[in-house]
Amino acid sequence: METVGFVHMADGTAEDYALLDRVQEPYNAAVADRLLVALDGLKSSLAGYQVSRYEHSLQSATRALRDGRSEEYVVAALLHDIGDELAPWTHGEMTAAIMKPFIAPDICWIVKHHGLFQMYYYAHHSGGDRNARDRFKDHPCYDATVEFCELYDQNCFDPAYDSLPIETFEPMVRRVFSETRYLDDSALP
Repeated sequence: METVGFVHMADGTAEDYALLDRVQEPYNAAVADRLLVALDGLKSSLAGYQVSRYEHSLQSATRALRDGRSEEYVVAALLHDIGDELAPWTHGEMTAAIMKPFIAPDICWIVKHHGLFQMYYYAHHSGGDRNARDRFKDHPCYDATVEFCELYDQNCFDPAYDSLPIETFEPMVRRVFSETRYLDDSALP
């Protein structure tokens, strides 16, 4: 296996970095594969609900698709909880960071903040502030995040719901994560 000649990045040459670019290209191209594996890992995650976090994700994406949402939105709904495994307290931030180069900034904002907005449905039962989301009341994505939680998150724990299979969404994930379109932070809401 070919490797770079440096042990300190500051000592790298143009040839070293050209090699890294070549090696990294197929790795970056496989991000959709890794996301689908992460989604599959939700099949055994977070006990206590009537459905797995995987089924919750399929329900969320199915509802968004049936409502005619954009492909980016549907994919975001499908993947919005993949961060739960590694970042249970900040999973939305983690997932939004993964999505950021591929999915529109307003949708990433929704994913990043959905955990806080979702507290509206349960925080008051466990001593929390169900209105904590109101600190973002004046943000342009506030209403869209409320809507996401209402239509595609809090209601997606139904064992009787007829979710579409992952095969419906896999091509969408591959298309959305095939090209970085949102690398410019100036478009962030």
